[in-house]
This record gives sequence, structure tokens and C-alpha cells, in this order.
Amino acid sequence: MPLITVDGYEYNTEDLSDNGKAQLASLQFLEAHMERLKKDIAIFKTARNAYLRALKEELEKEDG
Repeated sequence: MPLITVDGYEYNTEDLSDNGKAQLASLQFLEAHMERLKKDIAIFKTARNAYLRALKEELEKEDG
């Protein structure tokens, strides 16, 4: 009997209507996708910092 918590209340997912189960599945899909996006953003920020560092090194070479 899997439970979910919404606004501090626990619900048995087996008691959900078909529409409720569909909404829950959509929510779970969305939350998983949002977690992947957060990880992607962390990767992009790391890459941005590396490119910025490399650009600064190039600019310093040109000034020197």
C-alpha cells in the first residue's frame, strides 16, 4: 500500500481514481525530469566556468 504525502496528509495511492493515478504519474515524471535538469544545469555551470577561465587565460596572453 504505497503512500504519498501532499500538504502534510498521507494518502494511499491504491485509493486514487484513475484520473488521480494519472495526475500522480504525471507529477512523478515531472519531478524526475526536473531533477535531471538540475543536474544538467550543474554541468553547464561547470563548463561555463571552465570556458571563462580559458578565455581569461587567452586574454592575459594577449595583454602580456
